[in-house]
Amino acid sequence: MKFLVDAQLPPALKWWLIERGHDCIHALDLPRKDVSSDAEIADCAVSEGRTLISKDSDFVKMKLVGNKPEKLLVVTAGNIRNAELLDSFERNLETAIRLFTTFEIVELGNRFVTGRKRSQ
Repeated sequence: MKFLVDAQLPPALKWWLIERGHDCIHALDLPRKDVSSDAEIADCAVSEGRTLISKDSDFVKMKLVGNKPEKLLVVTAGNIRNAELLDSFERNLETAIRLFTTFEIVELGNRFVTGRKRSQ
């Protein structure tokens, strides 16, 4: 799967996804790096067919109102250490990917993963 990791998530998540065979970039890889606007990040995700991974609730609003980005993985685990974040992805990524066959927004929490359609 192709992912774009938003700026407030660690570059370590990008490398973790790449090590597992996914095509992944981080917001720091974009031309304006960590000062890229939400619109620029969403546009990149759409134009490159990437699922956006973010903790930013503004992307949920953007998805609900403007249907952009196409697929959004929202991390709602709060402020956790990188090791805990990667552990959560280890436990839940395959489920999240399966949920994208039905849902446009997938939420990854500390101990759960769930999906919802834009119209919900």
